[in-house]
Amino acid sequence: MITGTTRLIAHLGYPTESFKAPLIYNPYFEKSDIDAVVVPMGCKPEDYPSFLKLVFRLSNIHGALVTMPHKVTTMRLLDDVSTNAKVAGSCNAVRLGPAGRLIGDMFDGEGFVRGLLRKGKRVEGAQVLIVGAGGVGSAIAASMAGAGARRIVLHDDNAATSAGLSGRLKTYYPMTEVSIGSTDPAGFDIVVNATPLGMRKNDPLPLDVSRLSPSTFVGEVVMKEEITPFLAAARARGCAFQVGTDMLFEQIPAYLEFFGFPTASADYLRSIARLQ
Repeated sequence: MITGTTRLIAHLGYPTESFKAPLIYNPYFEKSDIDAVVVPMGCKPEDYPSFLKLVFRLSNIHGALVTMPHKVTTMRLLDDVSTNAKVAGSCNAVRLGPAGRLIGDMFDGEGFVRGLLRKGKRVEGAQVLIVGAGGVGSAIAASMAGAGARRIVLHDDNAATSAGLSGRLKTYYPMTEVSIGSTDPAGFDIVVNATPLGMRKNDPLPLDVSRLSPSTFVGEVVMKEEITPFLAAARARGCAFQVGTDMLFEQIPAYLEFFGFPTASADYLRSIARLQ
């Protein structure tokens, strides 16, 4: 039930038809007797800057989840942002701070890294290859560096994108060795596909899987299907791996903590979600 005391979490993006967050958060709130609800709000890009400010003027607003195409725009509309958001250059969560200040964070990478750690993969001291330096790749790189990765190699078809992320990582995480390289996965402890390759049926693989060592941990961000062609090929090589939806479910406990709600395990959230 939504009542006059229900705290609203706006799910901001456009279009809203593919939004999955309400089907995960709202069952959790219901099961936990938390008087809060996630509400999809479709906002076109041209209206977003003014709408974000207005939605946080509501007396019953608690926070916002931010998705495409607003993650980058949100950065310039906030009063305070986390280091991970600064490195990623984008934001996917906003809450009210003291005196009405808007505070933002980025949890895509946090979810990815939490998933690795829960599977027993050590990130501290690891050598990491990230293929794709866009929004999700940047977030993963930031969280990898924050978790103590020793070396991160970036590859993106857009050289300027790679260079920008490399510079931000070096600024905020100077203890991590960062460079721009090829897609060759040989010699890395962790290899991440942070590109959209795998979304379409005839997409090429993001890298030469024959160069993967069986001891390499492989991560995927594509969520269209659980075992993408890339993960299937890595699995055939004997690699341990993480599916794309793990990043989604593992970041939700971090969101709950950010918003000040009781947290929950990713497994529990999966068990009660009402995804089709």
